[in-house]
Amino acid sequence: MQTKRQVRQEVASGNDQDLSRPRMATNDTDFSDILDVAALRAECKALVEHYGAKKDELRGALLAVLKKASQDGREKAKTLLFEDGSGLRCAYRISWLQDQLITVLYDFVVGHIFAKQKDRFAITAVGGYGRDTLAPGSDIDLLFLFLPKPEDDTHKAVEFILYVLWDMGFKVGHATRTVDECIRLSKSDMTIRTAILEMRYICGLEQLARELETRFDKEVVTNTGPEFIAAKLAERDERHRKAGDTRYLVEPNVKEGKGGLRDMHTLFWISKYYYHVRDPAELVKLGVLSRQEYHLFMKAEDFLWAVRCHMHFLTNKAEERLSFDIQREIAAALGYNPRPGLSAVERFMKHYFLVAKDVGDLTRILCAALEDQQAKATPGLTGVLSRFAHRSRKIPGSIEFVEDRGRIALANPDVFKRDPVSLIRLFHVADINGLEFHPDALKRVTRSLSLIDNELRDNEEANRLFLAILTSRRDPALILRRMNEAGVLGRFIPEFGKIVSMMQFSMYHHYTVDEHLIRAVDVLSEIDKGKANDIHPLVNQLMPGIEDRDALYVAVLLHDIAKGRQEDHSIAGAKVARKLGPRFGLSPKQTELVVWLVEEHLTMSMVAQTRDLTDRKTITDFADRVQSLERLKMLLILTVCDTRAVGPGVWNGWKGQLLRTLYYETELLLAGGFSEVSRKERAKSAADALFNVLSDWSQKDRKTYSKLHYQPYLLSVPLEDQVRHTQFIRQTDKAGQALATMVRTDSFHAITEITVLSPDHPRLLTVIAGACAAAGANIADAQIFTTSDGRALDTIHINREFSDDADELRRAATIGKMIEDVLSGRKRLPEVIATRTKNRRKNKAFVIPPSVTMSNTLSNKFTVIEVECLDRTGLLSEITAVLSDLSLDIQSARITTFGEKVIDTFYVTDLVGQKITNDNKRGNIIARLKAVMAGEEDELRQRMPSGIIAPSNTRLLNADKKAGSAA
Repeated sequence: MQTKRQVRQEVASGNDQDLSRPRMATNDTDFSDILDVAALRAECKALVEHYGAKKDELRGALLAVLKKASQDGREKAKTLLFEDGSGLRCAYRISWLQDQLITVLYDFVVGHIFAKQKDRFAITAVGGYGRDTLAPGSDIDLLFLFLPKPEDDTHKAVEFILYVLWDMGFKVGHATRTVDECIRLSKSDMTIRTAILEMRYICGLEQLARELETRFDKEVVTNTGPEFIAAKLAERDERHRKAGDTRYLVEPNVKEGKGGLRDMHTLFWISKYYYHVRDPAELVKLGVLSRQEYHLFMKAEDFLWAVRCHMHFLTNKAEERLSFDIQREIAAALGYNPRPGLSAVERFMKHYFLVAKDVGDLTRILCAALEDQQAKATPGLTGVLSRFAHRSRKIPGSIEFVEDRGRIALANPDVFKRDPVSLIRLFHVADINGLEFHPDALKRVTRSLSLIDNELRDNEEANRLFLAILTSRRDPALILRRMNEAGVLGRFIPEFGKIVSMMQFSMYHHYTVDEHLIRAVDVLSEIDKGKANDIHPLVNQLMPGIEDRDALYVAVLLHDIAKGRQEDHSIAGAKVARKLGPRFGLSPKQTELVVWLVEEHLTMSMVAQTRDLTDRKTITDFADRVQSLERLKMLLILTVCDTRAVGPGVWNGWKGQLLRTLYYETELLLAGGFSEVSRKERAKSAADALFNVLSDWSQKDRKTYSKLHYQPYLLSVPLEDQVRHTQFIRQTDKAGQALATMVRTDSFHAITEITVLSPDHPRLLTVIAGACAAAGANIADAQIFTTSDGRALDTIHINREFSDDADELRRAATIGKMIEDVLSGRKRLPEVIATRTKNRRKNKAFVIPPSVTMSNTLSNKFTVIEVECLDRTGLLSEITAVLSDLSLDIQSARITTFGEKVIDTFYVTDLVGQKITNDNKRGNIIARLKAVMAGEEDELRQRMPSGIIAPSNTRLLNADKKAGSAA
């Protein structure tokens, strides 16, 4: 027997069926391959014969039989899901299985436990279960319908059924009501109204369910369509707002997220309520959806159900968030394979986001049809007045489009066929007039995408209009997002179409590539308008002076357009930019500027975050790449836009400060302002400045404390910080302390600074990093200095956690105390790190092969070691321990985290202050670092110091070594 379910499944797979078949009852469906119902009934009957009147034993035996039937049936449904891949079939099977279990349980209870309750109540399914679909871990939502004035035994029978279901391990949501109560409550409560809309009879007194259906249609639904639709769409918008109002979050919620199953349910509720249909297939007959759009609906629903069922089976719970932890396994279960430039999981997620986009298209199409239907249906004088008040108005300068209540609409249904350029013009006219889009206009855009061909792509007017949209001083990101959602952007720029819905499998990127690019344009527009000055004042100051806005906007839109290719995306993106620039109407000079910006778009960020900005070679190398002030300004603005558009919380004041420092240092060099005075003279001048500023100290203290520092310190630390450090050292000396910490915080730079004064020791940074890891602090930067009396003065910058300064200072003081406790030996480092990591799950979702590079060309004085690997608690401590064990002296460190990936850079010398040039030694350093990064056992970690209690001769030796390297 072919049922409604089978028809829907065949339509989903593209089989053109007769869509006018009547809806069939659930009980006609036969999935006996997952449960032999007759055998189950016989088994239950045998229990009665065996246990007789022993109710407790009978109940226990019944529970065991039903539980086994449920588990076996679900396991079979799981096997069939892997065989046929259909999510809808799996959801139907589990729903059918649940129906049979509840029916058998009901028959058993009214047949053997409460014999007089047969046909005294009905059991109906509501919620998703009411739609005949059930995920493996879903709640079972039931509505028990009672006759007026139900007997006590009716309540007891229902209670018996519920307790058995609960004991079987089901999460059962339930309500017990009469038909009158259902009608009364559904008039005032939209949630109850929706539940009853989806009600489906399972077993018991069927006439109660039929009475409720009839009365609900007549007394509740009639003439309340607009009210229900408005409530459901408002509910949907609020749900999207809470979930992060984009369908392009890289860890989407399959049930509640934008473009997920709940959005499809909303379409179903609205259709059922307004059009009185029981199956989406009937919307084709009514002309609401085309046959192709209905196929799209079914395929989207089937795919989302497949993903959800696999998630529930994999996690053994009702997991609705498609997190990184399970994306790989779901991709494998669904049969995705890698392709050049894209891993299997990235291909799967791209498909997911394209389906979510299809759901958005279907929502728009349905809303357009509803609005049109509603306008036609309004009767009498009210309808005449409404149509008069809402009639469309002409838009000045446009004959193709009209305004309809603040929305742009088509003046004629054939506008796009007559002139395909109007597919771009629609968005331009909407932008310059500040209009939203009529759903019908967007529906016609979606249905006219085939008109966007090579001829239109090369059309001069179409490209002029597009560039005007992109560089608009109003809200270019809003219009670009509408173009993208309608499918226009990806058709008009095929290279953009390739990255639509593409995700990058990393915790750093929060959005799909297309969404990231549109958000980057949004940030640029914000800067262009002079907003967010408090976030990044320098770029706001530079933007009005940018000579070529067009080139900058094009570069921001295109900077990641070549993601997902085998070739480096910056180089491949530059090739795309060279091709698209002339098409958009840019001059050769503008095109080359865009090409350079796209190719170099990561450079400034990487230099600022992973290089020592106090090292002159860093600045000269960067200036050689940039070559002009105009390029420097534009690259800075592009870098800010790119970073802020990655996701919430990625941009912070510390990154802003690093970029500003790099900008100012490079600007000075490009303007010819680098000092030619020797380092020795500049260091002497800095020491004299410190001596002079300590004018209220005794002559002895001024001399003692101003001579404590070597060249690297005097040349890189601002005078105000030198004064703070000097006061801190003197205060520590007067208190007779061997070690001390000082903290301060800066909300604008989003950084907290901890300064540590202690006896010098080769593993000092190891212990400090370990103590910070144990305290849950992320180190962003470390500067290591040695005083002339053999002490270490280390400054650690950690990422700020609290917005309130008082709260952050308390946190920093706690971290400082942890550092002191570990340095003094009061706490053992291996133990405090073990405590921190004990309850943390190892990140199995990501694989980042450990990488180590060593360079002697990035600095004039130091060997630069850069490591890249998967982040974990205590990693920095372990890496610095290896460097110390290899007799390397760390001068400074840059710690940069990109989601799950860490890039740490260390400026090092050997014990006599020289670069590491010996090939064997370099090979050994790389091998040891890779081993510890990969988490391999290393005897070094067994010898991790519990504290710094260094003998005096070690301190003197280290002081001599530092003095020699600084000379």
